[in-house]
This record gives sequence, C-alpha cells and structure tokens, in this order.
Amino acid sequence: MGFTPTSIKQMKPYNEQQSKKEQVEQMFDNIAPTYDKLNHIMSLNIDRMWRRRVVRIVRKLGAAKIMDVATGTADLAIAIAKRSDRTQILGIDLSDEMLAVAREKIQKQGFEERIMLEKGDAEQLDMVADGSIDAATVAFGVRNFENIERGLAEIYRTLREGGHLVVLEFSTPRNRVVRWFYSQYSDRLIPRIGAMISKDKEAYSYLPESVKEFPSPERFMEILRGVGFRSVSRRSQSFGIAQIYIAEK
Repeated sequence: MGFTPTSIKQMKPYNEQQSKKEQVEQMFDNIAPTYDKLNHIMSLNIDRMWRRRVVRIVRKLGAAKIMDVATGTADLAIAIAKRSDRTQILGIDLSDEMLAVAREKIQKQGFEERIMLEKGDAEQLDMVADGSIDAATVAFGVRNFENIERGLAEIYRTLREGGHLVVLEFSTPRNRVVRWFYSQYSDRLIPRIGAMISKDKEAYSYLPESVKEFPSPERFMEILRGVGFRSVSRRSQSFGIAQIYIAEK
C-alpha cells in the first residue's frame, strides 16, 4: 500500500536540504546524552506519570510480545518490563546514540533478557514479521515520522489480529488559558533550557514547533482509522497537553 505524506507541514530540525528522517536521526544522536535529564526537567516529571498510565493500559491488554517504536532511551520499555514479568519487548529506534544510552540503562536494571534493541526505521520494520506483535507502543515519536501513515501502517502490519497500538503524544491544549501558559513555556523556556544543557538550540526549537504542527486529536484518530485500525479512542492528559491513543487491529 502506498502512502503520501499527510497534509501537515514537514517540520525539520536543521535545514531543508536533508530529509526529515536524516535530520531526526542526527538530532537525537546529538541530544542523547542529556535527553532523559532534559525530559524530566522540562516536563516537571509529568512525563513519568503519563508513561505510567500507558503501562497500566498495556498491562490490561495482557500482551506478551510488545514492540516499542521510537524507543529512544527505553524509558517506556523499561517501565513496562518493571510492571510485567512475562513480557518480551523489542525496542526500535533510528538513533545509535539513543540506543547506546538505552543499552546502558537496560543492563543496569537487569533487563537484558527481556528487552531487545534494534536500530530501525518506523516506516520500514523489516526485522518484524507480519502479525507477530501483541501490542505496540510509541511515546512522543509519531510526530517525528517522516510519513505518519506509512509508519502507522507498518506497525499495523506487525500486529496480530486483535493486537493493539498505544500512542502517547503531545497535543495543543484546547482551553485558552492553559494554551497560553503552555505556549509561553514551550516557545520561550524550553528552547532556552534545551540549548543551555544540550548545546543544540535547533533541536529544542524544533520539538515544540513539531507539537504545533502535529494533527489534532480528531484528525490523528481519523488517520489511525484510515490505516485500518478500529475501536480507536483517546484519553486526554493534563488539560490536553498530551493524549493517549488506543487502537485495535
């Protein structure tokens, strides 16, 4: 099945010459050493609460084989492994440097036998067989896909019938007061803090902008249905700052 990029602006971290995929890989390689620290500082640790909620959803699904796409430093994969003794998790990410940090964390916590890591592209999951995954997760990664539909379609292919996709992603709050405060924080403070700690100003300017350009919750749910998912639902988090989407194959 062929897909053209969905009708959102192709946000790129650095320039217009390289593909988004190449730049996203470069960006996360650059910020990998400070990524976890910055994430928790800038979210005031709220991102941990959101991940815990994703973990609870995944546990209720009773999935044995889980694929965590855009796994990054494996925060979500490790959180799932901690709460379920029988899961096997495959974490996939474009960035070698993020995966290097993930391997250190996994080894330190003793999950080498249960979490496997692969360098890979969400839009071309050749290492994963059709219908072999019980549940797939993506935390803060879909907006970095070069082609959203293609990435979601690849995840759909890997899921068994009745399998589930759980996506955690930022969104723009609907409430005007919350939106104003969130905009001030994300547009002014996040780039400054990110540049100061990571030394990559462009990365932490791109990340808040990519949230603004991401499809609305309603539009994203339409995209999920268009790929083939059914029983699509969402749960708004923290006044609409983030959404958890749940979809079934």
